[in-house]
Amino acid sequence: MTETRQSLLEFPCSFPLKVIGKNVEAFEFEVMGVMLKYLTNATPTHCTRRLSAGEKYLALTISFMAESQEQLDAIYQDLSRLELVLYTL
Repeated sequence: MTETRQSLLEFPCSFPLKVIGKNVEAFEFEVMGVMLKYLTNATPTHCTRRLSAGEKYLALTISFMAESQEQLDAIYQDLSRLELVLYTL
């Protein structure tokens, strides 16, 4: 039996993705590399950066036009494989 998943989102849609990781220069570079891999026809519409109180961690919130649930799943999977990424929301 095949299970079908129904998305709660309607695509395309504006999607804010939060990625939290270690505050090192490579973190932001690696995250944006993953994002640009999947955003072939567009670039992120907005990106904010926020340091933790002790400046040990960096949170990036990247807003972009998501085209499909499959695209979001692939982005989350690739980001979770990065060693510097601690959480994705």
